[in-house]
Amino acid sequence: MPILLDRRAFMATTAGFIALHPFAARAQAGQAHLRIMETTDIHVHVYPYDYYGDRPVDTVGLARTAALINGMRDESANSILLDNGDFLQGNPMGDYIAYERGMSEGDSHPMITAMNALGFEGSVLGNHEFNYGLPFLMNSVAGADFPVVCANVARETGASPRDDTTLVPPYAILERMITDGAGEKHPIKIGIIGFVPPQIMTWDRRHLEGNVTTRDIVEAARAWVPQVREQGADIVIALCHSGIGEADHVEGQENAAIPLAGVDGIDAVLTGHHHRVFPGPDYADTPGVDAEAGTIMGKPAVMAGYWGSHMGLIDLLLERDGAGWRIASFTSEARPIYRREEDRSVTALVESSKGILSSVKADHEATLDYVRRAVGETDAPLHSYFALVADDPSVQIVSNAQTWYIEQMMKGTEHEGLPILSAAAPFKAGGRGGPEYYTEVAPGPIAIKNVADLYLYPNTVRAVRINGALVREWLERSAGMFNQITPGEADQVLLNPDFPSYNFDVIDGVEYQIDLSQPARYDNKGAVVAPTAQRIVNLTFNGAPIEPDQEFIVATNNYRAGGGGYFPGANPSTIVFEGPDTNRDVIVRYIVDKGTVSPAADANWRFAPMDGTTVLFDTGPGAAGYVDSVAGMQIEPAGDGPDGFARYRITL
Repeated sequence: MPILLDRRAFMATTAGFIALHPFAARAQAGQAHLRIMETTDIHVHVYPYDYYGDRPVDTVGLARTAALINGMRDESANSILLDNGDFLQGNPMGDYIAYERGMSEGDSHPMITAMNALGFEGSVLGNHEFNYGLPFLMNSVAGADFPVVCANVARETGASPRDDTTLVPPYAILERMITDGAGEKHPIKIGIIGFVPPQIMTWDRRHLEGNVTTRDIVEAARAWVPQVREQGADIVIALCHSGIGEADHVEGQENAAIPLAGVDGIDAVLTGHHHRVFPGPDYADTPGVDAEAGTIMGKPAVMAGYWGSHMGLIDLLLERDGAGWRIASFTSEARPIYRREEDRSVTALVESSKGILSSVKADHEATLDYVRRAVGETDAPLHSYFALVADDPSVQIVSNAQTWYIEQMMKGTEHEGLPILSAAAPFKAGGRGGPEYYTEVAPGPIAIKNVADLYLYPNTVRAVRINGALVREWLERSAGMFNQITPGEADQVLLNPDFPSYNFDVIDGVEYQIDLSQPARYDNKGAVVAPTAQRIVNLTFNGAPIEPDQEFIVATNNYRAGGGGYFPGANPSTIVFEGPDTNRDVIVRYIVDKGTVSPAADANWRFAPMDGTTVLFDTGPGAAGYVDSVAGMQIEPAGDGPDGFARYRITL
């Protein structure tokens, strides 16, 4: 059963007095201050602990966010706590529950246990809630002491969204008593309605196809929000597990927060999915957005980072309007749990809530046992510090394992005998994860925690059959990782900051160079923007140029093979094998089979030479111990990068 705790029992305070928000201080009779608090993209990070590195950290953890939440509650007579999705998957605790302990009917998921203990009052399904399948999802949320809503996922669809049989309730009406500025209590109805990217049908096709369908986010909102109002909601909060993307509505768009905010009847938007912070500079100059005031389409909005890094906060000043309430004024902010100092160190701004820690202590300790279990050895270090600029051992071992597995799976099929390639990308390569967000495994024993570190997601293995022309286009799409470089110029910025590392596929089994003097053929969303550009040069297989009609089997994962990332040749029509095994399990089996693995990178790709040209890229400080091992590249330290990163110079 969930562990229920008194919210005040684990409140952290940092001062001897309570700081009232101006709305609370000036509210009069018929006016009330309401705090809407958000968490988003927690990804099972209850403890401030890096299970991959097997060490405590100060940058993550709902137990830390809990201190901010309870401080906010103490500053206001009226508050509500909501989560914006992606809570069941994302670190080894999530995998331990899904793959080791299991979630039978009546079991309590540690993330739900912690959320119950903290007193959440509503949540939405995020896209990663579907990663372990529908039975796991439904058994998990059954233990929630709060409504979990989602309006655009249906078991059965009707003539309109309001005729759908949704997987979970599309919305909920929270009936509360609110205290006004004169101390009088009044009833208020708060409507919450949830949305998830319809792309879950691609990303988790094996779990969802034939079981549920999705609708466009804005289409669902336009249908359901009027009903929420008809049910008497005074204010309506959209729990939008969707990022802040294009301002114009496009059918089926993944990041739909801006057009969603424009739907009549929605008063405030809690957003997420992007793993960014809003209000803040990440969305400066975005049409429809005021990144300083924290508004989307003029309405208050917030995005609270990820992994518990921030607490989102919207403060509303409400006024009585007849028998109901309306928003008179608002503010929006995202409060962090830590601060990074100029010397790269991290200062914790709050202490962990002991009550939240104790609520999931048993599962935390079981997770530690799970991730520390050794499965084999490596005779070379595994690290991802240079994975975006050179062939890399952390990607190499994934490719080796995928190739080993698919070779076995193709035996006895019509595809036996075709060349097998393997596509893999670095998942932990800094970026928004920060300067510590890299894989690093010393030679010696490899434990499950190391495998989970190499491959962050519970993807399953897929294989596609494509020709040489599509192999080239796949690599052209991947080469969007890099900015165009002018020959002969010094110290140009190499990496495109808007290109996610998980879309930088390296294809093993072929050899190729990347000509950085050419523009990127594809943009970040996979659209052709430079049709005559050709960054991939000298593409060969077994030393001979690849022919356009030459056929290959490419080992990959369900996300990519299902169309995730919009890679040419990677779509359901080209899939020839759907494995029941996760890519992580395949890596573990590969290591167990080999006993000792030798994952040194084979340098099958590199940058094309460019005389008199240097580029700069930023990586983690730990890269200093491996810079001499980067094969075939002239690379040297170039000082400090921003936000704790180290900067390096590459001579092309």
